[in-house]
Amino acid sequence: MAWIDYLIVIVPIIGLIGISVYSRKFARGVVDYLAAGRVAGRYVLCVGDMMAGLSVITIVAGVEQNYQTGFSITFWNALLVPLGILLALFGYCVYRWRETRCLSIGQFLELRYGSRFFRIFCASLRTIAEMITNSIGPAIATNFFIYYLGLPHKVMIWGVSLPCYGIIVFLCLCLALIFIWPGGRISLLVTDAIQGIFSYPIFVIIIGYVFLHFSWSQDIAPTMWNRAPGESFINPYDISQLRDFNLFALIATIFGSFFTRASWLGNDSNNSGRTPHEQKMAAILGTWRTGFGLMSIVVLSMITITFMNSGQFKTPERHGISSGEVRQILSERILGEAVVDPVQRQKAAEAIRNVTISDADWERPKSQSDNLDTPYFTAVRTALGDTAQGRYEFQKFRSLYNQMMMPTLLGQIFPVGLLGLFCLLMIMLLVSSDDSRIFNASSTLMQDVILPFFSKHLSSSSHILLLRLTSVGVAVFFFVVAMFFAQLDYINMFVTIMCSVWIGGGGPVMLFGLYSRFGNLAGAWSAIILGSGTSLFGLLCQRNWAQTIYPWLEKMGWVENLDAFLKAVSDPFHPWIVWKMDPVKFPINSYEISFISIVLAVLGYIIVSFLTYKPYNLDQLLHRGVYADEHSLPPPEPWTLRNCLRKILNITPEYSRGDKVLAWVMFF
Repeated sequence: MAWIDYLIVIVPIIGLIGISVYSRKFARGVVDYLAAGRVAGRYVLCVGDMMAGLSVITIVAGVEQNYQTGFSITFWNALLVPLGILLALFGYCVYRWRETRCLSIGQFLELRYGSRFFRIFCASLRTIAEMITNSIGPAIATNFFIYYLGLPHKVMIWGVSLPCYGIIVFLCLCLALIFIWPGGRISLLVTDAIQGIFSYPIFVIIIGYVFLHFSWSQDIAPTMWNRAPGESFINPYDISQLRDFNLFALIATIFGSFFTRASWLGNDSNNSGRTPHEQKMAAILGTWRTGFGLMSIVVLSMITITFMNSGQFKTPERHGISSGEVRQILSERILGEAVVDPVQRQKAAEAIRNVTISDADWERPKSQSDNLDTPYFTAVRTALGDTAQGRYEFQKFRSLYNQMMMPTLLGQIFPVGLLGLFCLLMIMLLVSSDDSRIFNASSTLMQDVILPFFSKHLSSSSHILLLRLTSVGVAVFFFVVAMFFAQLDYINMFVTIMCSVWIGGGGPVMLFGLYSRFGNLAGAWSAIILGSGTSLFGLLCQRNWAQTIYPWLEKMGWVENLDAFLKAVSDPFHPWIVWKMDPVKFPINSYEISFISIVLAVLGYIIVSFLTYKPYNLDQLLHRGVYADEHSLPPPEPWTLRNCLRKILNITPEYSRGDKVLAWVMFF
């Protein structure tokens, strides 16, 4: 980057740090530190939540997925938009959660199910799953900056060779702690909102760059249409042969959005609204504002797909570098990270240099299994050999190749100024997501795991100090996991299965805890054991498949029989679910495992709860009826023909005229 790019990055970050430090004066107590004093308005909540939810890992994972499936699946994913708006209009789960007035998920679980051990177990399970999932955020972000800026894998400091990866992970986590330490949730809300305001013009500039340098009719559309039958990147009715990210993944996502919506409540800013209504309105606004961030993923995906697959860019005339050169740079850099043996690494690098792509290869339709990246994968797979270690290293190479293509490409083609702006955007996304995730995990640990062991009431200053120290401990955990964790699958797949270790069982436990009177502790335990246990088993199989499980199955001679069994089970759902043996990858993907776990958890919760039926007083938990205070709402009005649509939109007496206009606009 040029000096002006560094200025573009450094000056705003210093300003944000100053604002974070200044916010310390407003954190006067534990509620201020944990929930911003519960005085936040809808606009600061929705802008801050957008930045906390949109991270480096979100953009990298989104581009990685779109590179495999194009935008035909995006057509069907658009179903999630009205679904999200309707759930927000109804205040589904969020409104009731705010009514409980609980500061943490553990507090809710103990009140609802009457067991402190269940509270500690679930809080620990959720926090471990959350921390391991989120700890790959700094890892992915660090790799992004290394490949985007062209940084070396090792640097010499005072004569000692140190991994650049470890240094950047450490700096990222330190920056996140700087934003957390002064004012807790107040610091995060204020700085995330300001970063959100900064991000909007950067999104617009990036979109403008694409419009100026990539032609839809000459570059983008021909590349998108040049796909094999059943794998269209544009036609949503021609996608039957797509794997992993297909229509079943969408069905699993929609299914999960109902049953797991409450699973992550208790952290982020969903405790910070002035009232339950204000929290609900923030969610409605946030559904609309999130579209700005998601549009950036679409635009970056278009750049990556077009440049790497269009014959217009097979020479360096337009951008000073060709797509083949980008692939060579990317592949050789990944080999330096993924392959341990220098002899094997050199052999694979030489094989990559010998890869050639003919004019016929550029013109023929591409597919997921046969495209311009396939020769590079084949060369590396052959060079590394068909051993357990070779399969494992190839798995790492393929995953990093798919993830780091976008940053490597943008680092080569973006001009001065835009390089710095995009780097600033990604740093803001990194900070706004990592600080929130560290804070969320540390708050859950402190409130639900550590605090119950204190027999005496803690003073406010001691409580806040312990929260700060816990956040440091979580950051250390993130660092350790990021340093030793190997990414072996698509990012969205890993996040899905890792989150499912909690939400597979915890989602139904939280949902039925808020909405059912029949649910009890026995049903909750059944959901956790069946749902989370299934996800954990699937995760272990995925992580150990290439190195341990598949070689053991080969040794026992069970591969063919198991392959026949998997095909027989999946055949009724073909082509959306295809299970077959693969020496590199576990046959059942993360979306399928997550779906199975949630179904088992829901069935376990309902059946066991009814078998051990103990009615629960839900009004007391939600502060309704005789348990309501003077600020409660009047009793709900009965349904009539005149008010039915208004009640469907869940427009209550709390709505002002402006709120009603917003709700109707969002609905239409």
